[in-house]
Amino acid sequence: MNINIICIGKIKDKYINDGIAEFSKRMTSFVTLNIIELKEYNKEDSINISIEKESSEILRQISKSSSYNILLDLDGKEITSENMSKYIDDLKNKGISSINFIIGGSNGVNQELKNSVDMKLKFSHFTFPHQLMRLILLEQIYRWFAISNNIKYHK
Repeated sequence: MNINIICIGKIKDKYINDGIAEFSKRMTSFVTLNIIELKEYNKEDSINISIEKESSEILRQISKSSSYNILLDLDGKEITSENMSKYIDDLKNKGISSINFIIGGSNGVNQELKNSVDMKLKFSHFTFPHQLMRLILLEQIYRWFAISNNIKYHK
């Protein structure tokens, strides 16, 4: 399975990069992982303009493929790790071989992008920095595949 993490901005903190590298390495037997970092606009524009620009970049990126698109969103569906593992297994059984996980910028994404995805997924009621969310997502992807492949990791 191909997993693409489409996200805004580059990781600046070493500890996050180290964690991303660790989970990326662990996943190599399950998935082909690509992390696609798009330009962050909020430093130079108003919040609304940066949301529109970043959302347009994400839409342009996801339109290049026929991947299944999952947006991490505060209004998304909450699901357990076990059920998400089953959900991904079901996608594989339906012939889906590529999934885009989308993490918007720190100001969120526009409604057009929200309406364009196949699923909106909520991780928590808590707010996380979008860079840390990338690491949390990678840990969960590893967990989902570990559950599916009966690897002792998930408790």
